[in-house]
Amino acid sequence: MMANSFEKARFNMVEQQIRPWEVLDPRVLSLMESLPREHYVPQSYRDLAYADIEVPIGQGQKMMFPRIEAKLMQALAIQPTDKVLEVGTGSGYLTACLANLAQEVVSIDFHNEFTEQAKEKLGQQGIRNFTLINGDALADPLEEGPFDAIAVTGSLPTSQQAEIFRQQLNVGGRLFVVIGTAPVMECMLITRHADKIFQEESILETELAPLINAPAPVVFEF
Repeated sequence: MMANSFEKARFNMVEQQIRPWEVLDPRVLSLMESLPREHYVPQSYRDLAYADIEVPIGQGQKMMFPRIEAKLMQALAIQPTDKVLEVGTGSGYLTACLANLAQEVVSIDFHNEFTEQAKEKLGQQGIRNFTLINGDALADPLEEGPFDAIAVTGSLPTSQQAEIFRQQLNVGGRLFVVIGTAPVMECMLITRHADKIFQEESILETELAPLINAPAPVVFEF
């Protein structure tokens, strides 16, 4: 696919996938129409970079649907002064998006392969305001915190399992996380209003693969 074809595909993605899902934030729309998603997609899937699918990236992982990435960014309402944590670097595409919106992005991934590939791809795009970490985000809070916004790119079975991320939020900070088990999951926006006061808001229903090392859902037997 030639460069002008990617530009057209990028435009169509925004108009046909993003806007219909009520993503109207001009910063998000402009960013997704200009940032080359094909740069972060595996070579064998480049022609599908802007398709309404979860693009496989290896290690059994997939990129989120573009519309979910857009919803995430709009919900977090990232400001130019924000410090953002991304849980699940993956392809590095969302990392690049967040870096364009925020002052600083810290991104952690379980797979060192993703961390190394994302570092190279982000550098090639001239993006510098990021720190990439190889590790398990569910193990311990990161010393780089607290954060103004946290984007979790894998699901958790219950809201209680998101506690480790809630506690890494600044007051006024926002957490985007998908809660539940298939086929019933919700994108949640959790806002920290005070030390022990959090507000939860349901954004939409969706399905997302579990975060690596996420606790297994409790199964009741009768």
